[in-house]
Amino acid sequence: MTEEKTGKIDVVVPVYKPEGKLGHLLHMLNRQCRKPDKIVLMITDPDDASGESQGAQLERWILESDIPVECHFLSRDEFDHGGTRNRGMEYCDGEVVVYMTQDAVPEDDHMIEMLTEPFFGEFCGASAGNLGGTEIILSYGRQMPDKDCRPVEQYTRSFNYPAQSRIKTKEDIPAMGIKTFFASNVCAAYRKDLFLLQGGFPEKTIFNEDMIFAGRAVQAGYAVAYAAGARVIHSHNLSNKVQLQRNFDLAVSQAEHPEVFRGIRSEREGFALVINTMKFLVRCGRIYLIPGMLFTTACKYAGYLLGKRYKKLPAKIVLACSMNKKYWRNK
Repeated sequence: MTEEKTGKIDVVVPVYKPEGKLGHLLHMLNRQCRKPDKIVLMITDPDDASGESQGAQLERWILESDIPVECHFLSRDEFDHGGTRNRGMEYCDGEVVVYMTQDAVPEDDHMIEMLTEPFFGEFCGASAGNLGGTEIILSYGRQMPDKDCRPVEQYTRSFNYPAQSRIKTKEDIPAMGIKTFFASNVCAAYRKDLFLLQGGFPEKTIFNEDMIFAGRAVQAGYAVAYAAGARVIHSHNLSNKVQLQRNFDLAVSQAEHPEVFRGIRSEREGFALVINTMKFLVRCGRIYLIPGMLFTTACKYAGYLLGKRYKKLPAKIVLACSMNKKYWRNK
């Protein structure tokens, strides 16, 4: 990446209950070959959630940072997956803005460089963010499993985040389906001018603000880049209940945005993941994990089906099935 092509880069991180991984994230951002110009922390409910020890810890991490760090505070009621990130963008003056979550840690010193390469250098045949007249609006990185990650989740990471980079456009929808819109704000970079031109993230959304934005952008004629060289350590060992709730909220987000997801089915991609995971477990001699994996899949699919039909469900069922209780109370 040549210096003359490099514009300013800011990083926005929503923070709630700052814990150890946030410290690792800030440390690794300071170690990057291409350091961000500024880090913006959007801190939710600092009085209630941070506590004296967490507040002191966060202050120490900020003081240890060579990169300027801005802290902006909001109440728990003010937090919104899309709105909070839009507000974070307002505090940035970089040409490119990187969004990360507080539990995602760069794997090496080149994450920022690799993530922003689609905008500043050669990437999959595209030069400086342009693919034959189609502008790259966002780039997202590769999520790698943590040390404690279960085998099934490890494979899911490799399925959703392969080793090969690529650029996705509207022309890929017939072959890739909903995967064309796939992107994740766990680690993603946006060209600020195009982001604002597209209206930013949807406000008051339950979840999935990144994919909704990507879907709208692709349908508007922009390209989405997957930068496999930008690697972050990020994985969770979720319970079956949480898997159901997460997929419920995912389906609700799709149901509430038919302008993006109408006519584009997710089931084909889910079925492919199940079949390939079973083959993986057979290959690595862990057939005994297949029954549990199938039950988890049933929980995910049940959550997804319920979320698609949430308008027909009683309020108590909706609250029980959703991770984001506050969203429904505010509605």
